[in-house]
Amino acid sequence: MMSSSQKTNHISNGTLDRNSTINNRFPLEKAPLPSDKGAPFPLPSSGSDERLRKSSWFQRQLKRPAFAAVFGTILVFVIFAILAGNSGIFRPDGIINWAQVSAYLGIIAVGAAVLMIGGEYDLSIGSMIGFSGMIEAIPSVYFHWPIWLSILMAFAASMALGALNGYLVIKTKLPSFIVTLAFLFILRGLTLALSITFANRTVVSGVGDLVEKDWLASTLFQGVVGHSLFGWLSHVGWLPLVADGTPLLDGIPKVIVWWIGLAAIAALILGKTPFGNWIYAVGGDAYAARNVGVPVNKVKILLFIFTAFCACLFAVLQVSDIGSAAADRGLQKEFEAIIAAVIGGCLLSGGFGSVVGACFGAVIFGVVQIGITYTNISSDWFRVFLGAMLLLAVVFNTFIRNRVTQNN
Repeated sequence: MMSSSQKTNHISNGTLDRNSTINNRFPLEKAPLPSDKGAPFPLPSSGSDERLRKSSWFQRQLKRPAFAAVFGTILVFVIFAILAGNSGIFRPDGIINWAQVSAYLGIIAVGAAVLMIGGEYDLSIGSMIGFSGMIEAIPSVYFHWPIWLSILMAFAASMALGALNGYLVIKTKLPSFIVTLAFLFILRGLTLALSITFANRTVVSGVGDLVEKDWLASTLFQGVVGHSLFGWLSHVGWLPLVADGTPLLDGIPKVIVWWIGLAAIAALILGKTPFGNWIYAVGGDAYAARNVGVPVNKVKILLFIFTAFCACLFAVLQVSDIGSAAADRGLQKEFEAIIAAVIGGCLLSGGFGSVVGACFGAVIFGVVQIGITYTNISSDWFRVFLGAMLLLAVVFNTFIRNRVTQNN
């Protein structure tokens, strides 16, 4: 019999023999150990690894959503400086003219851009403008409501309709294109019916005087800001005077102030807040956003409400400036707002875009629309320009988005 020590040696020798047999039959490759002579695994150089590859300033700018709009704005300025540089388009009064046109479009372009980044569309923006203006005018003119109360009612009604748009899109799961297209016709027909019922015509006038008499409404929505400053600048020779010695410019129209303020707030929310991240996430992939806890339905409804608010703000400023409401106001403005947003870098698929870019898109519209009147070019070419700009913007933005996706 074997002793315990002999058994242990026999077992261990047997184990070693089996391990040796296994290693001989299935040899294992041993990883080389680091040595003083150098690392066994050479690190990739910066030239061969795309993650470490340096890009030029121009390539970095291409990835920004607003790049196309900024470049297009510079190009339009150069073109009209050549075609109409001596006509006054870039004098102070000319700048105010096209800036005011840009501001009206810019207000609804901000709403359209934010909604498109969230992956939805609102084709009822133009009809909402006419409807909101009529809701402001009829109670104040025919029922003698205070104008501030009529304005408040216009905002409440338009934002409620915006919430209804968002709710129907979510509950029916229909494309927002279809739902808001239906409201485009509903609101336009309702606006026409209201104007005919109360005024027996499509225009309700006399609202401007009511706004002027109301301190709150006139302070917020009518006239200009900086009247004293512009008067002083004119008398010291920095701004032009008319023949009788009065300043040519009274100040900056309030619509421009509203546009800048609204765009700044929207850009700040998109770029610096969690809610802005939610908007991009919802537009990029709603299902993935919902899976990580983003309240997708709430975000979409709030975006539709904000778009309706922008349309109503456009209407209130326009009615206060012109002094009347009309059933055909805002006609085709929904398409111009979407075009400005697309020029500004917003993708039709959602999840990508810029409020600043949409504002530059609105500037392009304003410069071209007013600039054509300073040249010998027929204004009929303005719509041709809009269509061409839309097509070029879509192609360019899609190309840049594909490049960014491939590089990432």
